[in-house]
Amino acid sequence: MRHDAAAGGNVPALDGAALLALAPGLAGLATVTVEDWARLPAVHVGADRLWALRERVRAIAAAGTCDALLVTHGTDTLEETAALLARTVAGDLPIVVTGAMRTSSDPDWDGPRNLLDAARVATDPGARGRGALVVFAGRILPGLQAVKTEATAVPAFEAPHGAPVGEVAEGVVRWLAPPAAPAVVAPRDLSARVAIVPLLPGDDGFLLEAALPRFDGVVIVSYGSGNTPPGAIPAVRRWLAAGKPVVLATRCARGEVTPAYAFEGGSARMLELGCIPAGPRTPWQARLELQVALGAGVPYGAGTRA
Repeated sequence: MRHDAAAGGNVPALDGAALLALAPGLAGLATVTVEDWARLPAVHVGADRLWALRERVRAIAAAGTCDALLVTHGTDTLEETAALLARTVAGDLPIVVTGAMRTSSDPDWDGPRNLLDAARVATDPGARGRGALVVFAGRILPGLQAVKTEATAVPAFEAPHGAPVGEVAEGVVRWLAPPAAPAVVAPRDLSARVAIVPLLPGDDGFLLEAALPRFDGVVIVSYGSGNTPPGAIPAVRRWLAAGKPVVLATRCARGEVTPAYAFEGGSARMLELGCIPAGPRTPWQARLELQVALGAGVPYGAGTRA
């Protein structure tokens, strides 16, 4: 991005060659081949483009023509791309995703540091066999766990349901955990339509009812460990009776849905109905996981802890 006075804000402006020119130290780390796959705001990447990017990354990985792959990405949906690559692209090729919170117009632009750190990680032997990674503000995060937790601050990504697997400090890569690639599944595409419905105090299930005919599955954002207002339960039952999966996530920033409460609408009762606990995932990660599972014809969370 770069600030455009006429547009009144930041807009996509730099191609791959321009990014490299603004991070001159990168040339000393590796021989870089640039592919300008797209120049888009991250929120312009819908399911079709996300799948096309996955297919391009998979083709490059399968071709064996490079030692590592680095994807620069807008931060708004970077976590969806990283999770999809981690979940569906097999092999030991290091795949590193990074971006920037500042623009190239800003004096404190974080792009060059993140690019250099990402390249250092991608070319480090310890990156192999870890699946897709996110490198941002010195943190090395598993692609399935990276979450954007800050709207504007530079250290924007964390792993609220996990932990960093490494760090980059003063140009040195340090691994904090041994390699552990996630289980890989092979969806046909991302055409499955999955809704996210947050529940409200006293919820009567209206939004769940409205979404039922239009979507193939739903992630419910519930309270605490999976507790649901009783008024929404009839709508949940109708989703389940229609044979459509209902994943139960929590609106809490950390922690998981657990069968702890047995009152009407309590998490234990909801799981007894047939709702699927989201596992160590945010609602947004749970949505992508369900979309991938439906596209692959496998149970939600197949091969991973859930």
